[in-house]
Amino acid sequence: MKAMILAAGKGTRVQPITHIIPKPMIPILQKPVMEFLLELLKEHGFKEIMVNVSHLAEEIENYFRDGQRFGVEIAYSFEGKIEDGELIGDALGSAGGLKKIQDFQNFFDETFVVLCGDALVDLDLTEAVKKHKEKGAIASLITKKITRDQVSSYGVVVSDSNGRIKTFQEKPPVGEALGDSINTGIYLFEPEIFNYIPSGEKFDIGADLFPKLVKMDLPFFALPMDFEWVDIGKVPDYWSAIRSVLLGKVRQVEIPGKEIKPGVFTGLNVAANWDKVDITGPVYIGGMTRIEDGATIIGPAMIGPSCFICEGATIDNSIIFDYSSIGNGVQLVDKLVFGRYCVDKNGDHFDLKDASLDWLITDSRRSDNFEPSPQQKAMAELNLDLINIPD
Repeated sequence: MKAMILAAGKGTRVQPITHIIPKPMIPILQKPVMEFLLELLKEHGFKEIMVNVSHLAEEIENYFRDGQRFGVEIAYSFEGKIEDGELIGDALGSAGGLKKIQDFQNFFDETFVVLCGDALVDLDLTEAVKKHKEKGAIASLITKKITRDQVSSYGVVVSDSNGRIKTFQEKPPVGEALGDSINTGIYLFEPEIFNYIPSGEKFDIGADLFPKLVKMDLPFFALPMDFEWVDIGKVPDYWSAIRSVLLGKVRQVEIPGKEIKPGVFTGLNVAANWDKVDITGPVYIGGMTRIEDGATIIGPAMIGPSCFICEGATIDNSIIFDYSSIGNGVQLVDKLVFGRYCVDKNGDHFDLKDASLDWLITDSRRSDNFEPSPQQKAMAELNLDLINIPD
């Protein structure tokens, strides 16, 4: 069976991470989120997979290649152009990307599934396809019920008693929401769907195609299903996903590495005297990371590979990406450190270099770590509260 993974977006809501990592490549304990989607598709017999790419396309293509090592076949559809020898992404919209592939060659010649490349999903796709066909649908949208206080963060789907979709609400205020079933970004289509998508135009599934299907009163259904769905569409979502994984709440994600003490997992060759590190799980620490005596780590927390945590540093409920060096006395509470940025759990971020803190939180591969100039020290005294004071 055939499937499509939508991977062309810029991931603006997950910046600054997506400045250098496309959203489908964002790691869940060192494993790209898209890899989990491939595993799900393979489990349910979807082994021919198209992926549309645009922003940082080479990062996705170089990792997954033709899919052999994942037990599937993958091909890519690039959306963009070359200017002055440089690839310039120019995404066509989710439906436009599908249409480009179909115009190239009629690839989608049977019922197919479309997944957004930015969520952890544990869904019975086989059952979903069965329900889709029983409805006689041209298109089906997998929905999930959430609590009413969450509806303002999602697209609400309104359907009749038979499941036929009547209207949508995009992130409605809680008091105005017409329901509590949301769009999960998981779709089932018949090939006839391409009769309703224009060629060579930017066209979105949610904003353009679905309203068109409703207006034309075509057989378009919501399929409510009870399943595990962890969205990483925004920085707070990613934060929540990592916490859920570390707390053992996500079935399909096992904490990698070796459990060296209860709730503390490490990759290869982590250098630490555990009797002199104050550590409380759940914590994951990547391989070749060094942790000095006197450091404090409080979970849930993730520290990537090849990091350096200095004496007196505190990592509390925080996520540290690979090759990060955390200086002596730095207190990270509810923070995400990624490259030159420090981000809080709400997504607000500041540039460590601009804040003159890049000698306290920096790249572990630098040879001039922790050698601040007098000006840097003065600026750091003004800005240190940005990282020392919990939100």
